[in-house]
Amino acid sequence: MEERVPTVIWVTAQMRQGHADGMPVFLRRRGEPRAGAVLVKIDLLGPGCKVMTQVRDGMGRLGWLSALGEAPVTEAEAEAYIERAVKRDPDLWVVEVESRDGRHPFQTVGS
Repeated sequence: MEERVPTVIWVTAQMRQGHADGMPVFLRRRGEPRAGAVLVKIDLLGPGCKVMTQVRDGMGRLGWLSALGEAPVTEAEAEAYIERAVKRDPDLWVVEVESRDGRHPFQTVGS
């Protein structure tokens, strides 16, 4: 079985890459350092927000799924989802990105 990079190192590296690319990225919640899952809230700076949840395929490769559908949702809907997710999984990491085009630094990793 392939060893994974601890979540704390992976999240930190991806946030630094986002900053280097000129993308505002904020750690909203620190989860379990070794193996916590990650949620990414994307503030689209106008039309609403998206919440992306981390998923893995059968081979263990990382992917992202829009947790609340493809259309942007309100800030309140995004925050309510995040609150419910953290209650279900207290090990969860939450990262927020400001991106008009919906990009986030995590999407290019693990493909």
